[in-house]
Amino acid sequence: MVFRYYTNAVSQASRRIAAGIFIVGLLLVGFGTIIAALPEIFAYLAAAVFFAVGVGSCITAVKIFLAQKRLDQADSNGPRAYRTNVRIRTEEYSDQ
Repeated sequence: MVFRYYTNAVSQASRRIAAGIFIVGLLLVGFGTIIAALPEIFAYLAAAVFFAVGVGSCITAVKIFLAQKRLDQADSNGPRAYRTNVRIRTEEYSDQ
């Protein structure tokens, strides 16, 4: 009699994980072979990816700079510039 510390679900999950790792390994070997065979195509592809990511990060940085500029302008207009048409009422309520 075999005594197992785990259920059949754990066994199936570990088999699925092993199959996933095996497939990822085969894909990496295939990509490595393709890159070794056609280096120029993948160099252009990598350059395009880096260019796109660089442009995206520049756009994000400009958006942050503009938002900070707007916040600084709002702060320089006075402490109540952001409270247009807002009144804070403080009334003391007593139980007497």
